[in-house]
Amino acid sequence: MGKTLYLDCSTGISGDMTVAALLDLGADVAVLYQALNSLPLTGYQLRISRVHKSGLAACDFAVLLDAGDNHDHDMEYLYGHGEHTHEHPHDHDGHTHDGADHGVVAHPQEHHQFHDHGEHHHDHAHRNLPEILHIIRHGDLTPRASELAERIFTILAQAEAKAHGVPVEEVHFHEVGAVDSIVDIVAAAVCFDNLDIERVILPRLNEGRGSIRCQHGVIPVPVPATLAIVQAYGLPLHIGDTEGELVTPTGAAIAAAVATDFQLPDRFQVEKTGIGAGKRAYERPSLLRAMLITEDVHQETVWKLETNVDDCTGEALGHVMERLQAAGAREVHFFPVYMKKNRPAYQLDVLCDEGDIPTLESILFSETTTIGVRRMKMERTVLPREKRIVSTPLGEAQVKVCTLPDGTRRAYPEYDSVAALCRETGLSYPEVCRIVQKSADLNR
Repeated sequence: MGKTLYLDCSTGISGDMTVAALLDLGADVAVLYQALNSLPLTGYQLRISRVHKSGLAACDFAVLLDAGDNHDHDMEYLYGHGEHTHEHPHDHDGHTHDGADHGVVAHPQEHHQFHDHGEHHHDHAHRNLPEILHIIRHGDLTPRASELAERIFTILAQAEAKAHGVPVEEVHFHEVGAVDSIVDIVAAAVCFDNLDIERVILPRLNEGRGSIRCQHGVIPVPVPATLAIVQAYGLPLHIGDTEGELVTPTGAAIAAAVATDFQLPDRFQVEKTGIGAGKRAYERPSLLRAMLITEDVHQETVWKLETNVDDCTGEALGHVMERLQAAGAREVHFFPVYMKKNRPAYQLDVLCDEGDIPTLESILFSETTTIGVRRMKMERTVLPREKRIVSTPLGEAQVKVCTLPDGTRRAYPEYDSVAALCRETGLSYPEVCRIVQKSADLNR
């Protein structure tokens, strides 16, 4: 059964932060090494280590290029406070040079040198999408990991094409096409697959502000590629006060490719937490928290009010139902019954919260001829549920999505939305309900 992951992007998301968080959750390092070693890609080493940021222990995933030309993490170059340098933010002596953690010594770490597959790309910064997909497809990846990696890069290609105003086939990746980003994306896909993650809940992407320097010059934050992804996939974005880029295009593409939900359940249990460290130095430490969670199928208490009436008209009963529902009743039911002396009557049941009992009983006494109301405290098991708006060919409609104990989800169209679409389109209720249900299934 697939797991549910909650991604806490309070300080942004990037490719290396995602991989580090998933490794910290327990993704198999040996499986990751085997998958990356099978790619026709050379010129780098991996280092997986433990670092501290603001006193918090986190996993760090670093791709060390043989050429030593990874400028993405050079804060002076990124934000225009100095000249372009060739200094990598990590020395090989295990010290992490991140402005937020001066002089922090990483714990014992792993280096992994990748084999030469006979394919040398000295110009790592210029690969188009077909070349990158070729690399992914010629690796020994599971079908699920390969499909996810391809999806992430395709999302990136589409975003770059929109940002630069060119067709997708003409996009030549620069920063996102470098070796380290290929490794980050494939590694993230392998880890997601290895952890058997089925649902990913991502309530909000926290982004910074200001500008950043890239190969094309100085551009605003969020950078155009990130903004294109956020717009195309409806990712929930929040612009904070931090000066700098918190959400990278790679991070946004991963989020778009894996996110299935944008709202946390009201109640859940945290099974395990992983923390991935970022390389950039801001006022707040760059940390991505990933939590494996289990939604509660919990019991709650409701009250049932019950009475029998044998001399109320149908109109009076319809009126009392409306009043009870308006006053907070969860459910109102009528049942035909036979009372003493075989008189036909109705049993009226009201489900409610304890605090609403006095108000609802008052309505029953004033609006019906009853002279007594029975009360029963009841326990019920409730599935996690959420209301969601889905787009359909007929327009927007509201559905209720429930999650079963095995993780299976079901969507139920809401009556008012279906009825409104029936009035607007002239279609029958079953036909509109079927269209809404199909659209809800596609968007789950």
